[in-house]
Amino acid sequence: MLELAGIIILGILAQWFAWKFKIPAILPLILIGLLVGPIAAEFLSEDGTKWIEPIWNGKKGLFPGDGLYYFVSLAISIVLFEGGLTLKRSEIKNVGPVITKLITLGSAITFFGAGIVAHYIFNLNWDLSFLFSGLIIVTGPTVITPILRNIPLKKDVSTVLKWEGILIDPIGALVAVLVFEFISVGGGSGFTKVALMEFGKILLFGTTFGFTFAHALAYAINKKLIPHYLLNVVSLSTVLLVFVESEVFAHESGLLAVVVMGMVLGNGKLANLKELLYFKESLSVLLISILFILLSANINIEDLMLLYTWKTAALFAIVVFVIRPLAVFASTRNSKLKLNEKLFISWVGPRGIVAAGIASLFGSKLMKQGVEGAEYITPLVFMIVLGTVLFNATTARLFAKMVGVFLKSSNAILIIGASSPARLIAKYLKDNGKRVILIDANNDYVDQAVKSDLEAFRIDIYNEDLTDNIELNDVGYLLAMTSSETVNQYALDNFSKSFGEHGAYRLATSDEITLGDASLNNNFLTPKDDYINLSEAFRDNPKIYEVAITSEEEYKEMVSKLFNELKSVPLFVKKDDKLFLLPEFEKLEGNKENCTLIYLGKSV
Repeated sequence: MLELAGIIILGILAQWFAWKFKIPAILPLILIGLLVGPIAAEFLSEDGTKWIEPIWNGKKGLFPGDGLYYFVSLAISIVLFEGGLTLKRSEIKNVGPVITKLITLGSAITFFGAGIVAHYIFNLNWDLSFLFSGLIIVTGPTVITPILRNIPLKKDVSTVLKWEGILIDPIGALVAVLVFEFISVGGGSGFTKVALMEFGKILLFGTTFGFTFAHALAYAINKKLIPHYLLNVVSLSTVLLVFVESEVFAHESGLLAVVVMGMVLGNGKLANLKELLYFKESLSVLLISILFILLSANINIEDLMLLYTWKTAALFAIVVFVIRPLAVFASTRNSKLKLNEKLFISWVGPRGIVAAGIASLFGSKLMKQGVEGAEYITPLVFMIVLGTVLFNATTARLFAKMVGVFLKSSNAILIIGASSPARLIAKYLKDNGKRVILIDANNDYVDQAVKSDLEAFRIDIYNEDLTDNIELNDVGYLLAMTSSETVNQYALDNFSKSFGEHGAYRLATSDEITLGDASLNNNFLTPKDDYINLSEAFRDNPKIYEVAITSEEEYKEMVSKLFNELKSVPLFVKKDDKLFLLPEFEKLEGNKENCTLIYLGKSV
């Protein structure tokens, strides 16, 4: 009981530690596992036993016999199902040729390159060499996002790295599953006719079970045959059922079945997909926390000593400094990315949780089958995972500065609210060279913004943490312009530190305007305009005008005239080829002459 409770507590503490210090969670999880497992047995325990023993050894241990193997199999199936849910056909089509090439051509280069290198350096047979290379294709958002979260990068660079991690996670897992199954059915003896037939059975039953049960579950959910409070647990039980049933009909087909099931559900018309994703994500966090402490603790010191050789360093160096850059440069050939951007993408390629988890599962399976060299799979993949995560976590920021992709200033503008006036303002800012991002919980507003060629996302700021979005790293201005006074204030209270480097502003409330509390010296876009005034000005005159100002007195008179006579909304000021928000301009020292005042409303 103490060991089981300790694993859960240590796992969640590791997740919190990773969140607090913005590092990939896999790093503290594996280190804790190694500490309570092989390190404790070798250096800290008087009797040479591990503090946490995953397998029952007659005296202590959590899982008897094959219990650990079964638990890991079921846990990995749930994690892979969640990965399948996130893989969208539309995203593969729309993410651009660079990302498409990275997850296809780049993956192929990594697969064949790392397989050849592992074969000749460690003398592994070709089967195991390509299993190893299949496992290290996977990067994953759980390791990319924490590394990039605090590195302000150009949107193109962060987008490529983000989407590569998201899309390659289930694809890499699928490749690794297929390679393992091909090896497994051949018993490590090569690609025989029997192995090919068994492999065909795995493909047939895996895809059939995944496809069929996905449609059955979607039908039950959409027809409301499942009560809402049972939705998540029924989905979970269905995933486990698909995994087990597929294994019964074709051994080793379960993982393929759950990945296919997740992909079909994720691309179908499922009413509760987002809710299902939230539940599976929370469950995956718990399972991953338990898994990696268990898997790391299960490694023996003899396994780690296999890596105590120059061959390990050579393999790591070739994977990181030769194969990864080769894959990136081949995938980005003839793209709009500059040389320094390609170099940074080549530098950042940490391997993820799925790679380590599946490696431990496959390694233990092949060792039980007596496959020669299988003892290398788990420690080698763990070495690549830990090494790349440590390497990128400690050097990515410095390397970004060295190659010149680190943004020295964050000038993008995040607008909370995508109503008609907000879209007009965003269009003006974009036309004047600013990057503008609109977010709103209203689907129609977001769709209209996207149709107007604006960058917009459907996000509920109460339910989603914007600070986790690495594509917003270059945001330096926050404008809250929704019709809800509560939402506007919430946005400033919670996101000013993250996105308001140069200023965070909101619309005034009607009470603040009536009482005279609004002032340009505070966080107000204008001191005399709330959402109603902004909407009325847009309704009567949906156009933004520019008027030249020659003196400071003329500037003050024009602002007063816009507020009082024209019922218009002053927004920005241009001076010396720079665009300022009105409250930002008011705070500048110096005169206000020879500038251009930009406003929404009646023509002067």
